[in-house]
Amino acid sequence: MPPKFVGVTGLPRAGSTLLCQLLAQHPEIQCEGHSSPLCNTLLGIRRMISDDQFFLSQLDNAFDSSYAHLTSAMQGFLRGWNQDCSKKTVVDKNRAWLHAIELLLHIEPQAKLIVCLRELGQIYGSIEAQHQRTILVDFIDHLADFDRFGRADMLFAKDKAIGAPLISLHAVPDLPKVVQDRLFFVRFEDLVEKPAACMSHLYAWLGLSPFEINPAKLAIGIRESDSHYHMKYTHQQSERISKPKMHDIPPRIQAQIESAYAWFYQMYYPGKR
Repeated sequence: MPPKFVGVTGLPRAGSTLLCQLLAQHPEIQCEGHSSPLCNTLLGIRRMISDDQFFLSQLDNAFDSSYAHLTSAMQGFLRGWNQDCSKKTVVDKNRAWLHAIELLLHIEPQAKLIVCLRELGQIYGSIEAQHQRTILVDFIDHLADFDRFGRADMLFAKDKAIGAPLISLHAVPDLPKVVQDRLFFVRFEDLVEKPAACMSHLYAWLGLSPFEINPAKLAIGIRESDSHYHMKYTHQQSERISKPKMHDIPPRIQAQIESAYAWFYQMYYPGKR
């Protein structure tokens, strides 16, 4: 029997690295922790096959069987990606999984997603603080020349690091309930303040045996590349969990974030504003 598939997705700087490190502690989970190309590859297959003239011709003549071939092939690719996994559950990390949730569930109906959240001002503050530490190096999308307000505005654009996953989060209430039921939301603040309880609930939702983590003694896994992101989005692991210091956000930027994304706070941080 293939392992149960679990994707880790959500916002940047929202604890996905820490979450994967904690998931990997469980003896029934295989979690390498670094971002995977699997989601991008499946999306690429869909784009490629949709423009393939031979496949389109087959759809004209035998839609049902041709579509079944494609379904079987994509299921085989997803399952074959982790065919050497001997654990009960395999975790795959990619920020695009939430965007691709309905595609994923069409291929693997029992798949689940864990969605990482964090207060938006602190996400911006984390990125800006790391930029100030590496200010001589530009972002991949060339944001270094903007002032702080302009950089914040760009980070929240619909195709940028914060804005793109926010679009997927905004669309969650529009998903069918059967799809929403495959989602588990983890707030960064909860993860660092009460990690044992947070992970206990998560392990239970995943259908795994009870397991208690030791927040003061964690195994360190494979480190993800930081140079790929021009050192602007770091993926550091530690042997213990410690609550990070709050970032000092300019009031004008914080007010703009809370105004523009009031829906986010209402949906995911009710009563926190």
